[in-house]
Amino acid sequence: MMELKCIVVDDEPLALGLIESYVKKTPFLNLVGSYSSAVEASSVLSTNPPDLMFLDIQMPEMNGLEFSKLVGDKTKVIFTTAFGQYALDGFKVNALDYLLKPISYTDFLQAANKALNWFKMTSGHSSEATTNKAEEEEQKSIFVKTDYKLVQIELDKILYVEGMKDYVKIHLEDQQFPILSLMSMKALEGALPASRFMRVHRSYIVQSSKIKEVERNRIVFGKTYIPVSDSYKDVFQEFIDKRMLSNQ
Repeated sequence: MMELKCIVVDDEPLALGLIESYVKKTPFLNLVGSYSSAVEASSVLSTNPPDLMFLDIQMPEMNGLEFSKLVGDKTKVIFTTAFGQYALDGFKVNALDYLLKPISYTDFLQAANKALNWFKMTSGHSSEATTNKAEEEEQKSIFVKTDYKLVQIELDKILYVEGMKDYVKIHLEDQQFPILSLMSMKALEGALPASRFMRVHRSYIVQSSKIKEVERNRIVFGKTYIPVSDSYKDVFQEFIDKRMLSNQ
């Protein structure tokens, strides 16, 4: 199994200890250092850069966003923070993922697996990379639990997903009522192909190919208007701009 060397940087002792414990029980992660500030962690970047860094954003002296700009190409970053407003800034500095505190091991493992897949795709594991790509291309459906049973949902039929606290509503084409499932938006987002589905709001994920109309920064599905929040506005606008026909 491929192993990733990683470090944890967080000025809160409890948060630092929690992420350390998660790393230690994840088979493909090897903890090589823990630091309570970006200044402390900076020395390791030049001498022995890790593959992966779990980095808090709100820290004294130098915050995580500033520190991430000093990190070389060999080290990928997963941000950890209690403040959701930093999500878009995190992705602007090419972070692999963004974990919002309090962090569960399920969310942590999902982010770690994303990092593992990224390194496999870029480190010469050609056969594994080909297999992963083929699996993504072949994914036609997902299974979700609803009413004490598993239901297979064809991806092509999903219009959008609506988050309802502990539940999600999966709205399908040609189906009057959505499928209700006890799961988080984060978990479902991770299961859906990123090439086809995009988060536009804390409570909404849409299938980009199903977007037919946008009105006043809202996506229109029949009589339903889905807002695009400020956190995702730039990403959504970039999606629109790439497909916009010029009048000139």
